Amino acid sequence: MKNKKFLALTVLVAGAAAAIAYYLYSKGFESTDNAFVEADIVQISPRVPGQVLRVHVRDNQHVEKGDLLVELDPADYEARLAEAQAKLEDTLAKAASARANLTLTTGVTSALIAQASAALEAAREQLEVIKARLAQDEAMIQAAQAGAQQAEARRAAAEADAVRAKADLERYRMLFSKDEISRQTLDRAEAEARATAANLEAAVQLVASANAQLSQAQAARQSTQASLKIAQKQLEQAEARLREAQAGPEQVHAREADVKAFQAQIEQQRAVVRQAQLNLSYTRITAPWAGTVTRKSVVEGNFVQVGQALMALVSDQPWVVANFKESQLERMRSGQPVEIRIDAYPNRKFKGHIDSVQNGSGARFSLLPPENATGNYVKVVQRVPVKILFDELPPKEWRVGPGMSVVPRVRVR
Repeated sequence: MKNKKFLALTVLVAGAAAAIAYYLYSKGFESTDNAFVEADIVQISPRVPGQVLRVHVRDNQHVEKGDLLVELDPADYEARLAEAQAKLEDTLAKAASARANLTLTTGVTSALIAQASAALEAAREQLEVIKARLAQDEAMIQAAQAGAQQAEARRAAAEADAVRAKADLERYRMLFSKDEISRQTLDRAEAEARATAANLEAAVQLVASANAQLSQAQAARQSTQASLKIAQKQLEQAEARLREAQAGPEQVHAREADVKAFQAQIEQQRAVVRQAQLNLSYTRITAPWAGTVTRKSVVEGNFVQVGQALMALVSDQPWVVANFKESQLERMRSGQPVEIRIDAYPNRKFKGHIDSVQNGSGARFSLLPPENATGNYVKVVQRVPVKILFDELPPKEWRVGPGMSVVPRVRVR
């Protein structure tokens, strides 16, 4: 009987000791189930309007920073860039010409006049040379046309002979089948048909060769005509330079003003080119950071506008926002270790630490803060958001995303 009492007393003391130990241990922790996973979420939107050419991602796909998400049709922006670059090149050429004119006009001397005269003479000689070459090209075209006509005539004659020989062969074959002509006569007809067919093929090749020579001669004439236009333009420029050289130094100020005006245009058009390059680059929408694509609403063929939401991108760097009661904050400090349990993975524990405690309750920063300046006041324990960071992020394949429920346990001592 005494042993039973002693055993019961021992069990009672051990239970009380365990309860006291657990109570003291639990006093070193603060926990709440009012906690959720948070992460940065960015809405992917185009910076230029356009038609969607390709969509390279699907919902819930993981992407890395810089991965291509959406391509807009770049044709319009490529054309605008090409137009802007062409205008810039034209203005650069004009500015170079204006600077050359300024140099030429400044301090006009007999040497400059002689130089301009020599350039004019060279341009005239070049023009005469090209005119002579053009005359040669015209003669070659006429000869090629004549050759093509002769070749066509030969082809027509060869075709007529081939048709006649083929008809004769068919007739001789019929007569031979009736034993009205000899085998030798049929053989001669077959040989004649083969010979006329070969002549026709040779005539066709000759026509093709003659036409090729004619096309080559016409292409040469076209090239020479283009060179003639360039030479005429160069001659006009040489004549203009000579007139400017003879005009005297009074044109210097006018040329300086031209150079400044062109320089201003160049700067303006360079800005247009840079903007066109930016707009073209904006047709390739890339991921600003590594994360997971969600709420994708864009499909190929859509016409999208600036700022239109195409999809959302959830960052790979989640954290936890735990709404602790204000009465639990007394011993909480930044850096304190936290044990994190995610409802989606109840058998896993994650380590983290307190990053910061918000300076104010969550209700105070809501869209409609509570107004307590009334006579019907009821005190409610407020909750304060505490930001908790993971010491080691969960594996990507676990899909820990914003809004998931969490139970954090903070060690406060």
